[in-house]
Amino acid sequence: MDSQIEVLIRQLYGGLPEELIRGIQCLLESPSTDSQRKRDLWDEKDVVLITYADQVQDNVGTALEAQRRFLLDHRMQDYLSCVHLLPFCPYTSDDGFSVVDYLKVDAASGSWGDIASLGESFDLMFDLVLNHASQKHEWFQKYLAGEEAYENFFIDQDPSADLSKVVRPRSLPLLTKFPSSSGDRHIWTTFSDDQVDLNYSNPRVMLRMLEVLVEYARRGARIIRLDAIAFLWKEVGTNCLHLPETHAAVKLMRRLLDLVVPGTIVLTETNVPHQENLSYFGNGSDEAHMVYQFSLPPLMLDAIHSGDTSVLQDWLAGLSPPSSEATFFNFTASHDGVGVRPLEGIVPDERLAQLVRAVEDRGGRVSTRRTAEGTDKPYELNLTYLSAVSGAGSQSAAEHARRFLATQALMMSMQGVPAVYFHSLVGSPNDQVGVEVSGQNRRINRHKYQRSELESALARPEGIQRRVFDGYRRLLAVRRNQKAFHPNASQEVLDLPTDGIIGFRRTADTGEPLTVIANLSNEPKSISHQQVGHGVCFDELAEERIYGGEEVQLHPFQVRWLTDQ
Repeated sequence: MDSQIEVLIRQLYGGLPEELIRGIQCLLESPSTDSQRKRDLWDEKDVVLITYADQVQDNVGTALEAQRRFLLDHRMQDYLSCVHLLPFCPYTSDDGFSVVDYLKVDAASGSWGDIASLGESFDLMFDLVLNHASQKHEWFQKYLAGEEAYENFFIDQDPSADLSKVVRPRSLPLLTKFPSSSGDRHIWTTFSDDQVDLNYSNPRVMLRMLEVLVEYARRGARIIRLDAIAFLWKEVGTNCLHLPETHAAVKLMRRLLDLVVPGTIVLTETNVPHQENLSYFGNGSDEAHMVYQFSLPPLMLDAIHSGDTSVLQDWLAGLSPPSSEATFFNFTASHDGVGVRPLEGIVPDERLAQLVRAVEDRGGRVSTRRTAEGTDKPYELNLTYLSAVSGAGSQSAAEHARRFLATQALMMSMQGVPAVYFHSLVGSPNDQVGVEVSGQNRRINRHKYQRSELESALARPEGIQRRVFDGYRRLLAVRRNQKAFHPNASQEVLDLPTDGIIGFRRTADTGEPLTVIANLSNEPKSISHQQVGHGVCFDELAEERIYGGEEVQLHPFQVRWLTDQ
């Protein structure tokens, strides 16, 4: 047994549970045949597309096949390196995040063969929904039936216990009553009554999920996202968030993958305040390879709607990955809304309230969470990012697209690996009908397309979706040729006016610098060459040379990528 794995198991269980040790030994002795990992962890060409397995559908073949054809027909393999398939297993709720069987593909989306076909053109990223399973999962049904092998697979909690310290992600009950063969049980359900939390204090549960983890890597997942990992370990009397055992579990998963399928990237999903999020880097080489940059989406919206870039600039200046084996996962939108817990300690309450009002004015919804004091606070802003960045008054499709693409160009410039949500790529507006039909705020950002509908929207030359799609592909095409956008390239924030301006310099190991300057305001701005730090320079996006005697002009919502020429 690997000594590091032994140490971590002892931290978790106080000893070496025989069944867990045997199971891990079997995984270690079963070599991987996957050769895709024989490369650097990441480079400047890496961009991840976040999408559902059934995001695009047509009347020919499976949804996965329809999406693969859409991506290839539009030559997206020339712009994207990796496709993140959100949970594709059979499920009962939450658009896939209540898993019924971790090792099957939902028949409505396709098959493992379809996923393998997608993997021929793109690297793959899978979701491991490991905090909870569907109440219809076989494990839970056998647990309720009293089968010995599934004893303590889930958490039966005395409802009279003091659970007031437990951090809640949603304004829903923490415990749900289920009838069982031995009477009613009050089961821990952090996210909903259909999502029953697994009990990782049982080594059998840990083993089963480690087996799934390794299987995902062997099925072609270059990146594995550990969903809701912060809530993994429960201990009454604590907040049940980021407990030492949770960090030990992530380290165990990282170490096991390093040995069995080397090069597999572990990404932790922790929608929490910024410093808590960063804790999942561990020492920089023993825990997560990547953490989500959760503060970025709301901070960018705050800068746009307040007209003040000082908070975004100060936050950006404090970022520093702990090692070359760790980096940020940068994004502005995903299947969830824009989380606002990551603003805690960064943005004052009155400024958050201003942002909430701006979102509501743009047709967005606000989801809340229940605090320990029993009050509900904003947790997530639900709307598409395209709608979120729109101006306060009327605007043309060209103006709206320019505002949106500026945020995407800025996100793609920052240190880390950029990730693009499908609805950002194709410029989707808020899906108000989806919210009304489902009664769920998150459906506003989860519209599923028939391919004919999508192609029709993208075919309108003056429409906003075509403008965004064309503009996005150009950003991606230019970005992949810039060595300074390697995730490990250094980043230095520039001291610029904060009246809508922000800038930073990226420098590759080869010494090639690239300066990013952005105007996130409605007014034209200018910056001196001295402030930018270049003499004669070339704007890779505008394809124009700017000479040393000139001011660097910035139109409203313009981003420049400046290289030495």
